[in-house]
Amino acid sequence: MPEAHDAARTASPTDPGTPPRGPRHWPMWLAYGAMWGGAQLPWPLQRAIGPLLGWLARMLIPARRRAARINIALCFPELDATARERLLREHFRDVGIGLFEFARAWWGSIGPQRRGLVVEGVEHIHAARAQGRGVIVVSGHFTTLEICGRLMCDHVPLAGMYRPHAEPAMEWAVKHGRLRYAQAMFTKFEVRPAVKYLKQGGLLWYAPDQDPSRGETVYVPFFGRPANSLSSTHQLARLSGAAVVAFQHKRRDDGGYDLRILPVLDDIPTQDATADTARVIAAIEDMARAAPDQYLWIHRRFKRQPDGSSPYA
Repeated sequence: MPEAHDAARTASPTDPGTPPRGPRHWPMWLAYGAMWGGAQLPWPLQRAIGPLLGWLARMLIPARRRAARINIALCFPELDATARERLLREHFRDVGIGLFEFARAWWGSIGPQRRGLVVEGVEHIHAARAQGRGVIVVSGHFTTLEICGRLMCDHVPLAGMYRPHAEPAMEWAVKHGRLRYAQAMFTKFEVRPAVKYLKQGGLLWYAPDQDPSRGETVYVPFFGRPANSLSSTHQLARLSGAAVVAFQHKRRDDGGYDLRILPVLDDIPTQDATADTARVIAAIEDMARAAPDQYLWIHRRFKRQPDGSSPYA
């Protein structure tokens, strides 16, 4: 596989490298082209089509519908069946809109998204950097993740950390799209350069709230249930001395966006990776409760339980 090897060899945190062009990558490029075309549609049309795409996803992808339904039942036991189904429908509506937001963040104009934008709390980042510290900017997996990350880059110079993709064309697309607005993109395996970046006062944005297949993890509460969670925030803060802040973002009912940097999570890192991770995941839970329809419930967040069971089995 020399083509994939060459692309990986030339890539760096600030350069996606050479895009793979072999025939086996053509299906990915067709999908890429479709997303690019969707990104060029007028925003009012995207907001009208998005809910339809979400409805189609809810109807045609039963595994994701089932995962979201189970997650909502686990996390909101106080809701009756009617309210849970309403939240499920609202979530898939937001997933559909989020697809267009995702496309705009990578390939389109975000002029419409800048109108009516509300940004709060950036002073917490500036205060930490004034002390000579880098800042770990923690977010969660929300449908608005990509568009709000790009919007925040208008105000502070973020780099990102992400899970690399095995498919070379997708890997190139991810880095190329995000490097339109992010200062750098580090894979989760590039810990040393990410720590160096933080020590130099950089801002590293990432979301540690999914059940990972690899990496150092601990079980901490999420909506009152054990959730297998990366302890990366603790490790990065311990190695770099960086401050940790939570980045809350949501789409308002009027189509505008609210971005908010919360105050520094004091005393991270401690000597206890589990306690630090619990504080980070609790902050993400608070953000999910503030915009429950926009959190990514289609992910099987609780698939690995301490006793080996899975609620999705």
